Amino acid sequence: MTEETLNRFGEVTAVVVGDVMLDSWLRGRTKRMAQEAPVPVVTVEQIEDQPGGAANTAVNLAALGARVHMVGVTGADPAGATLNATLGRLDIEGLVIVRSWRTSVKRRVLTDGQIVARYDEEDEAPLPEAAERELIEQITRLAADADVVIACDYGGGVCTPAVRRVLCDLSLDRSEGARGAPILVVDAHDVAAWRECRPTAVLPNYAEVRRLLGEGDDHDRVAFLSARSEDLIEATGADLVVTTLDGEGTLLHRRGRPPHRTYATPAPDTMSIGAGDTFTAAFSLALAAGAEPERAADIGQAAASVVVRRQGTAACSHEDLLQALRPDTALPPERLAACLERDRAEGKRVVFTNGCFDVLHRGHVACLEEAARLGDVLVVAVNGDDGVARLKGPQRPINRCEDRVAVLAALGCVDYITVFDEDSPTELLRLVRPDVYVKGGDYHPDLLPEADLVRELGGEVRVLGYVPDRSTTAIVNRIRG
Repeated sequence: MTEETLNRFGEVTAVVVGDVMLDSWLRGRTKRMAQEAPVPVVTVEQIEDQPGGAANTAVNLAALGARVHMVGVTGADPAGATLNATLGRLDIEGLVIVRSWRTSVKRRVLTDGQIVARYDEEDEAPLPEAAERELIEQITRLAADADVVIACDYGGGVCTPAVRRVLCDLSLDRSEGARGAPILVVDAHDVAAWRECRPTAVLPNYAEVRRLLGEGDDHDRVAFLSARSEDLIEATGADLVVTTLDGEGTLLHRRGRPPHRTYATPAPDTMSIGAGDTFTAAFSLALAAGAEPERAADIGQAAASVVVRRQGTAACSHEDLLQALRPDTALPPERLAACLERDRAEGKRVVFTNGCFDVLHRGHVACLEEAARLGDVLVVAVNGDDGVARLKGPQRPINRCEDRVAVLAALGCVDYITVFDEDSPTELLRLVRPDVYVKGGDYHPDLLPEADLVRELGGEVRVLGYVPDRSTTAIVNRIRG
């Protein structure tokens, strides 16, 4: 289902409106401290300029496969020329060049992977009326064919009251049922200013939520936000509120439902710059492609996890995201249970099977594909190496556990993988409580040792047909012969 959503990204037209900037990374070595001040002297060896802010959101949308239009302002200066040229190479156009405007730039100086200084250039003058009119004309024209409009309002002067009114009209058209009206996603430092627009989603960080509600609890942010979920929805006027928790992931708030948690990949602060733009892009695309909000949040978090492993202001491609969403490692049982709890809340039917899967063959694949068709989510529990040796003998497994997990993860029908070391998956079954327990082979359902437990837990037992003359033991014997 997730791959189907990602494949629809190419059908989505997105318009990004907001404050663009140039992110400039200056990297070099330092060997001494300055004489005139207690600061390191950095010999700059490399300068890397990348689109930032709303422009980074647009770059991520394009990398994920969407058709993208960018509505923003740059100055007629070198930074603006660099930003326009970079976006132009990605076929992203639409920036208004204002001669009296200075392009926003964030320059970060790094040495040995640490930021030792940052200096910004920005224009605090109001947007000229002619530029504002041109922005409004672009928004009106482009939004007519858009599936999603993303407003990136960081206080840089582009989202003026007049621009915001135009975007509000689009959002209100959709909330009143107008056909073809785009969804509106708002990433703003002050989400309260967008309340009257009734946006589809807003994405404040924790500090912005504290300002909005006038209070907070830094010791247990998740508990505080969960308790104030309905208040957040009311205060923002949005259908969905995604509160970002920096390196701890996000909470998705939706009226009448408990908050949905996503978990971030731990990363240094220098590696997480721009990850919020990536989240916004992937989350918005997933919503526009028809995903449930909870699944869209998971997709956004997976995209952010890609870029925090990269230097600078990075983008997540469609293939990057597809790979990130594949279960290439086994989940520990507790994490698996949390994932399945979310899936069940969405009404999904859980199918469970287990085995050694030592040398994956046609029989395995046929059985797993058939098992996946019995429900919405397929969980595969894999015997650990010691367990395989006890079951199959001291010369097995042929392939170590991490290799067997990686091969299973490459199958599109497998949603989750976990590893167990016991001889029986009894404890896992109690944790997972599958709707369907599947085994392949010539068993009889009533003779399976786990059958009574599965039925006691409310599930059903299914034995699937197997492909004749296909078994790991037979393959190993042929190789050895």
